[in-house]
Amino acid sequence: MAFEPPQRLVRALGETPETAQDAQWLEQLPGLTEAALSRREVQAQRVQAPGGRSSLVVLVQYADGTPAALKLAPPRARPDRELAALAHWGGFGAVRVLDSRYHEEDGALLLERLHPEVSLRSLPDAKALLEAGGTLRRLWVAPPAGHVWETVAERTERQSAALRAAPAEARALADSALAIRDELVAAPSEELLLHGNFRQGKVLAGERAPWLTVGPEPVVGERAYDLARLARDRLEDQVATSAGAAGARRRVNRLADALEVDRDRLRGWTVFRAVESGHRALAAGRRREAELLLEFAAWL
Repeated sequence: MAFEPPQRLVRALGETPETAQDAQWLEQLPGLTEAALSRREVQAQRVQAPGGRSSLVVLVQYADGTPAALKLAPPRARPDRELAALAHWGGFGAVRVLDSRYHEEDGALLLERLHPEVSLRSLPDAKALLEAGGTLRRLWVAPPAGHVWETVAERTERQSAALRAAPAEARALADSALAIRDELVAAPSEELLLHGNFRQGKVLAGERAPWLTVGPEPVVGERAYDLARLARDRLEDQVATSAGAAGARRRVNRLADALEVDRDRLRGWTVFRAVESGHRALAAGRRREAELLLEFAAWL
């Protein structure tokens, strides 16, 4: 299959600390895709564009015409763990796995085809948050014994290492976020399988269910951590309103109450995740995005 990886994917991978490793994967991507198509006996129709920032999705079909989607991500993204999470959910609230075998040679996932052009972001925000909450409730289940996923404490400890080296302009917020994180992990409240990167854009329209989530970065921990990314969705719209800090705090409280999550823990994880994301955006040169994230965190 001759193709050029979508430029959005190329740019995004070029911003990561693993740039050299990702560049090698991008060079191998056409060959990996051909091997994955052949191994699963499906035919490529087209590459989904503009696609995501962390993976390539090829729209494919079986010999009988049944549609599907083939997803390839760099090895560092641990697609095996994504596959394990999707298989554990069994299509309940999430995209369904069509081939549960994991082939390390290509790291591809064969999934049911959804409608990538229609996500919850196509709905008014209030309706989107309602649907998002219903989807999350389906995902929050107990992990199996001996599971393969890292915990929230482990993931945020890795992220904290970079925050400790935050530049002077973000130092105060970084220190505050680190202190909040330490307090939260010292008293974990739940051990559930979480999506890990849940937001409105990760919930797509489907055929067998109105809305199904995609692209998990699975982690085991408390619901407040998973809900924290959703709290800052449509961030530019939030910042542009006159409600400011009061509006941001009301949004967090409404989400916490709607999903029966402790308000303070959700606020804490929202601050940490916004500051951590803001620091990464700053390091990647996405200054406007970083400023929005850090302003939002300061409001809370």
